[in-house]
Amino acid sequence: MIKALALIFVILFASCSSDAPKGKTEAESLYREAEELMEAERYILATEKLNAIKTQHPYSFYATPAELLQADVLFKQDNFVEAAAAYLLFRDFHPKHEKIPYVVFKIAESYYKQIPDTIDRDLEPAIESIKFYDEVLQKYGDSSYSKDAHTRIEKAQKMLRQKDQYIADFYFRTKEWSAARYWYLDMIERYQDHPTLKHHAMVKTVESTRMLKEWDACKEYSEKFLQEVDKEDKKAIKLALDNCDKKI
Repeated sequence: MIKALALIFVILFASCSSDAPKGKTEAESLYREAEELMEAERYILATEKLNAIKTQHPYSFYATPAELLQADVLFKQDNFVEAAAAYLLFRDFHPKHEKIPYVVFKIAESYYKQIPDTIDRDLEPAIESIKFYDEVLQKYGDSSYSKDAHTRIEKAQKMLRQKDQYIADFYFRTKEWSAARYWYLDMIERYQDHPTLKHHAMVKTVESTRMLKEWDACKEYSEKFLQEVDKEDKKAIKLALDNCDKKI
């Protein structure tokens, strides 16, 4: 009986041992284990293996890959703030690493994942994501990440445009005419390639100026914008101009 139990124990032990990834060094074995654990979504155990490389084998070949894998683990856990910080740290310490295009893309992705669902909240992550997606396109335009970078930039920029209009329209609705005009004029300047939004801002600039009773400026804006807007917006500007002439 004792011999049988001992034999079973040996077989089980050998089986468990064979399941662990093989490596030429302990650091490599730990790294391979961490990879498998991450793929199995066992993130806590994966982090333990990576921490072991950091503390026990800080000068091994796998110390650097372990840093990047740790950032990936954080990203997989939806810890996007921490992931962005980890990827940024990796980029700063290893600027010549072969995976830097991937790292920069993941920095952008980490910020992109922090963008809120609604435009009435802080959109700073959208601005940050665009910055790093732009870096991907400028420095690594021939990489496999370019297509996704373009798509994400368009979505983030759309939210920022909607945010600007939301703020400007809010000021207009609440009769904060000076603030409204400030935002509309800024939108006209920045959104030259978005006619619908630009024309909306032009109409509202004229109307805000009229409400401020700045009659000369109202006429100036009206005459300037009438040449650019479409038929419906022309009607709105002409009406505002007529009221400016009447000083009402």
